Amino acid sequence: MTYTIEGETGPWELVIGLEVHAQVTSNAKLFSGAATEFGAEPNSQVSFVDAGFPGMLPVINRECVAQAVRTGLGLNAQVNPWSRFDRKNYFYADLPQGYQISQFAHPIVGTGVITVELSDGSTKEIGITRLHLEQDAGKSIHDQHPTKSFIDLNRSGVALMEIVSEPDMRSPEEAGAYLTKLRQILRYLGTCDGNMEQGSLRADVNVSVRKAGEGFRTRCEVKNVNSIRFVMQAVEAEARRQIEVWESGGTVDQETRLFDTSRGVTRSMRSKEDAHDYRYFPDPDLPPLVIDPSWIEELKAGLPELPDARRTRYVNDFGLSAYDANVLTAEKETASFYEEVAAGRDPKVAANWVTGDFFAMLNRMGKGIEDSPVSAKHLGALLDLIADKTLSGKMAKEVLEAMGETGKAPGTIVEERGLRQVTDTGAIEAAVDAIIAANPDKVEQYRAKPTLFGWFVGQVMKAMKGQGNPALVNEVLKAKLDG
Repeated sequence: MTYTIEGETGPWELVIGLEVHAQVTSNAKLFSGAATEFGAEPNSQVSFVDAGFPGMLPVINRECVAQAVRTGLGLNAQVNPWSRFDRKNYFYADLPQGYQISQFAHPIVGTGVITVELSDGSTKEIGITRLHLEQDAGKSIHDQHPTKSFIDLNRSGVALMEIVSEPDMRSPEEAGAYLTKLRQILRYLGTCDGNMEQGSLRADVNVSVRKAGEGFRTRCEVKNVNSIRFVMQAVEAEARRQIEVWESGGTVDQETRLFDTSRGVTRSMRSKEDAHDYRYFPDPDLPPLVIDPSWIEELKAGLPELPDARRTRYVNDFGLSAYDANVLTAEKETASFYEEVAAGRDPKVAANWVTGDFFAMLNRMGKGIEDSPVSAKHLGALLDLIADKTLSGKMAKEVLEAMGETGKAPGTIVEERGLRQVTDTGAIEAAVDAIIAANPDKVEQYRAKPTLFGWFVGQVMKAMKGQGNPALVNEVLKAKLDG
């Protein structure tokens, strides 16, 4: 069903495109050897090139190029063997060179496509227009002094991939799904950590509105939105603002805006610049970037299994539900953890434990899978103890809690706490006989009301301190009561 916003003149359709700036995962910057680690002391990771010193020449970082190629391949996009760097000229205090080295006319990656999953179970293909490499600017800090702004150039020269979508999205949900999927692919590839809180993934959101059947109207760009939730809110807020402008007889001006997260509205920042305002021209210090096609094939062969392929494998090979496969492949770390737990075991049982009790335990502890006190190896060993009937399902939950608290192996906890399940039929028969002998009135009631069977099971398990094998307890009880 088409998403629309109802205005005074009827429904309006949204047209959305995203320009995502993804910081390349690399140890050094795009054109210098300076470090890229987040959180360093201000201006402690700045080379002469990053600071714009006269006479300094940029030298391309091969790993940043490789990461852009990997990303292009992961987006099913055209990787261009010939691309070129251009200078984008503008003045700002945190841009010491007076220009940004970017790719304008000839990007490293051309058209591609991402398939997104929506909440109603449907999928949609969103086109990728291009991916180009560029260097980041520094950071202006305005809250350290009452009258002065400070400049931190640690980020200056850090490699960015700008990934531009086609205007194919038609709702806030589709924009959120696109950004979620793009972030997931980047993290699987290892080309960007996707950490939006630290600014290593930021989105510029282009929004316009139109009536059904119309061509595109004027768009506005909402800059530097740093969470998926805020992207969805910014789309909605900006679309409603534009609808009000059109319906009041005004016209929407092409401009750059900011999203005020506290008030949920967009605010004008500056009139939108066109390409000619930046006076792009080929960077004279950098020759064209020529990539050997055999290197592209080598990088392609080294790509990891991507989320869509892994999800399909989980459904087809492991017999998991589409829902479980989605949950388990959402993050690469989760999928790797699950596969280690499932190796040589029933994959459905492994999925139930990982997505059920294990995730619940992590939630209670406020931990992510990367700092889980229970390793995949130990969780797998717990499933083995269930499979060989050392533990019942209920006892295994108790052991898992203890594993979370202590970090110990399940076998160790079983021995320390005497939690081994009783599978000795003789011992179970003795407990059953004792309960039946002590409760003749209940036995009589059972003859008329078979639902009392559950009460007998509970009494036997209680007498055996929860360590009786439930299936055997049921079997022996049934034989004795019905015999």
